Amino acid sequence: SWTPRMWEGLGLQVFLVSLGAVLCSAAASSAPLERGHRRHLSLHRHRERAGKEGQVLHRSKRGWVWNQFFVIEEYTGPDPVLVGRLHSDVDAGDGSCRYILSGEGAGTIFVIDDKTGNIHATKTLDREEQAQYTLTAQAVDRDTNKPLEPPSEFIVKVQDINDNPPEFLHGPYYARVPEMSNVGTSVMQVTATDADDPTYGNSARLVYSILQGQPYFSVESQTGIIRTALPNMDREARQEYDVVIQAKDMGGHMGGLSGTTEVKITLTDVNDNPPKFPQSVYAMTVSEDKVPGEEVGRLKAKDPDLAENGLVSYRFVDGDGMTVFEITTDTDTREGVIKLRKPVDYETKKAYTLRVEASNTHVDPRFIAWGPYKDTATVKVTVEDADEPPAFIATSYNFEVEENAPNGTVVGRVHAKDTDGAGNPVRYTIYNTVSTLSGILFITQIFCFLTSRAPCMSTEFIICLLFIMSICTGGHHQDTKVRVNIKVKDVNDNAPEFATHYEVLVCENVSPGKLIGTVSAVDKDEIGHRQYFHFSIAPEAVNNQNFSLKDNRDSTASIYVTRRGFSRMTQDVYFLPIEINDNGVPPMSSTSTLTIRVCSCDSKDTILSCNVEPYILPAGLSTGALIAILACIVILLAIVVLFVALRRQKKEPLIVFEEEDIRENIITYDDEGGGEEDTEAFDIATLQNPDGANGFLPRKDIKPEFQYPMRPGGRPVANSVDVDDFIKTRITDADNDPTAPPYDSIQIYGYEGRGSIAGSLSSLESVTTDSDLDYDYLQSWGPRFKKLADLYGTKDSADDNS
Repeated sequence: SWTPRMWEGLGLQVFLVSLGAVLCSAAASSAPLERGHRRHLSLHRHRERAGKEGQVLHRSKRGWVWNQFFVIEEYTGPDPVLVGRLHSDVDAGDGSCRYILSGEGAGTIFVIDDKTGNIHATKTLDREEQAQYTLTAQAVDRDTNKPLEPPSEFIVKVQDINDNPPEFLHGPYYARVPEMSNVGTSVMQVTATDADDPTYGNSARLVYSILQGQPYFSVESQTGIIRTALPNMDREARQEYDVVIQAKDMGGHMGGLSGTTEVKITLTDVNDNPPKFPQSVYAMTVSEDKVPGEEVGRLKAKDPDLAENGLVSYRFVDGDGMTVFEITTDTDTREGVIKLRKPVDYETKKAYTLRVEASNTHVDPRFIAWGPYKDTATVKVTVEDADEPPAFIATSYNFEVEENAPNGTVVGRVHAKDTDGAGNPVRYTIYNTVSTLSGILFITQIFCFLTSRAPCMSTEFIICLLFIMSICTGGHHQDTKVRVNIKVKDVNDNAPEFATHYEVLVCENVSPGKLIGTVSAVDKDEIGHRQYFHFSIAPEAVNNQNFSLKDNRDSTASIYVTRRGFSRMTQDVYFLPIEINDNGVPPMSSTSTLTIRVCSCDSKDTILSCNVEPYILPAGLSTGALIAILACIVILLAIVVLFVALRRQKKEPLIVFEEEDIRENIITYDDEGGGEEDTEAFDIATLQNPDGANGFLPRKDIKPEFQYPMRPGGRPVANSVDVDDFIKTRITDADNDPTAPPYDSIQIYGYEGRGSIAGSLSSLESVTTDSDLDYDYLQSWGPRFKKLADLYGTKDSADDNS
């Protein structure tokens, strides 16, 4: 069985550090290890006895089961650290047993001597990186490699040493505590951490202390809670404190490691200060010409508290001016603003006294016993005399005046007085245009011009608005305005007239007594409830036999026909003068003319036409239409003539650039001429008209689309026509022909001439004709002329041989 033997060669200090843990571990595991050892031995003996005594089974007990070794961290000695020694009961010490180590760090961090079973740590271990390692030990036969012991798992624990100082991970800290707090008031808690093992020794046992910030604050050594240490700390005296807290391990004993952090503590404000006026009496002045709402003065009670703790409200608590003045609080400046509530009069009262109280809006009940949070001051307001403007007796004036009133007519009177005691005279003016000392208003052209840009002579402007200024002529220049309403009363000074221009249409076949229209009238004057218009035919047209008028007594009149039938040929328009009267005072009248037009109608009295042109032009076309038609015809004829003239004068360009019209001076010969001696080939008749026999004259300005066939049979017979004259004649005809193009045309010769004395220039028939030429020299011209040499030289040779 496995029997571990504790390490050897370690120093006394390491042994003392780990002695306690080893004793506890040994005490806890000694009994089971021994039982396992015995069980293993019994099993060994049972195997021997089974072979001798038969199949009798007994429970075996294991000799010793270990589960952990220890190694101290951060060991920096020159030799590897002996962790422990493994040994099996089956190991006889002859070297036949080999120990094998596997698991975490086996072979790299931990190595084992396979003969002795000693385990060493080859590297420095850090418990903060890994606190323990799990390994597996096995004993095998060195020769056969068969297991002698089953694999057993054990743990190597890294034993902690104090190698990490405490750290404040969240520092620096910021805290707030109200001023005037009681001693021991908690401010905040700071916490430090230590990476060492808190379950072993005192390496991670921390103690807190304050290094800076005394005597104002203290810290609890075990919890790190910061508390106030002095009473009545005043924010107005000092607001911020810098505190330094230390955390030390090893329970604070000597040799421990430490760490510090900063804590910035701010005292928050409480309402512990009442408002206070810097002076007890304030003097202010106000002029009697100030209007209500204007500011008189300001005063301020000082309060060193902040925000809502320092808010101050003001009010009047006493004085003879509480109804004349008012006080409000400026929230931005915390000042009390005194304003005028009612106008003051120097002649009535020259001074006022006010008692002002300033108090905190928010009071802290914890400090209410410290005294009243308010203060008072006296304000004396002196009224200053001012040169006041005159005042009108009435706030506004209303007058009436008839239109067309002559200049100088009295409209009304305004009155103002000087409010000062001096009794200075008052002068009146209308926008600095009319000045008088009496205040009496007269009709002038300027009254209504101020608002309507027209004099008060027309009822179009019923009310004129004036602003009269009264000016105090003594002392300082002061003025006051008042509104004057002047209503212009209407006078019947406009005659009535037609509401619009009336034109009545009547049929030629109208019957007597037929109503043909209704007229109405308007009047620029103001129309009353009982006012109406009366219509009648003007005296100069009373005896007319065509039309009559009926007054409907509702400011309208009806027009009737009094005779049968009208003729547009005789008269197509009639004018009927109508007299219109109103019932105003004085009455006004005017004459307006009604236009009556005769029209052509059908049997249902539907108007067809009211013009006379159809009788003059029965065809139905007016004179203007006929003139327009003739003008169009003349213009069209002129365009046609101009076009023809331009076509005759138009000349074709000497060079045609279109690709399809390019024609070169190319003459195609598809036959062989007879040479210079072939004079019979030039047939004069054919030259004059080569196509005359066929009755077809080809165009010379286009390219022929086909070739003329060869003429069969005989040749043309020459005649006595002079060729020179013939050519000159044809040239003259071509020059004078307006349709002939300026370029040459392609000519086709459809006849064949006879041979000439010069012979043919073609070599097509040379092989069939006798020739005196010797072509043997072509043989010496090289391979390029070999073909010619074969055609001509060979034939000649053959002929010669024949």
